[in-house]
Amino acid sequence: MIQIEAARAPFTSPRVVFQAVTALGRADAMGLFPADEPIETLDLASFRKAIRHIHRAGIARNIPPDLADASGPNLLRTLEHLNLALEESPVPEFEWNRLPAVLGPELLSRLLGISGSSVRRYRSNARTTPDEVAERLHFLSLIAGDLAGAYNEFGVRQWFERKRAQLDGRAPLDLLKGRWRAAQAGPRRVQELARALTASPAA
Repeated sequence: MIQIEAARAPFTSPRVVFQAVTALGRADAMGLFPADEPIETLDLASFRKAIRHIHRAGIARNIPPDLADASGPNLLRTLEHLNLALEESPVPEFEWNRLPAVLGPELLSRLLGISGSSVRRYRSNARTTPDEVAERLHFLSLIAGDLAGAYNEFGVRQWFERKRAQLDGRAPLDLLKGRWRAAQAGPRRVQELARALTASPAA
């Protein structure tokens, strides 16, 4: 998972860093980055490389890969648009390659509300992923990406199974059962809880 150890210009303000790290975490959880190209330093060179990988998945192609106008408010707006594009772009062909490694096949099967054999078939492209499963897969990828800044992969798995006071004593897994939809109240509460861990700074 993405672990940024240093940030360099133009990634200097807390809001810019937050948007950049959020985008990197989501893209990584969505399987858009090669496993052998870790991003440890947040700078223009590494972010441009990340943008190129995101473009290869057909996402945010309206954002110039060289981030030509990478300064102040323009950079912040670009990063906000990038995060919105990632949020609105399920890519099961990539997400099946990454999310099982983050969550583990058993937990992922439970969260998706499908059997382990279905997970294997969809992952191997033996069967086309149904739209409703692709929606849940993408939603879980976004949550895993948001959690990446606070947890390692083991911690992310534990997070889904640990009871939370903010969820009335239930675990996130309890609100993600059966054929849930991302727009439902329970899943939205889980997503809000994950995002609250890395809430954007005010400045």
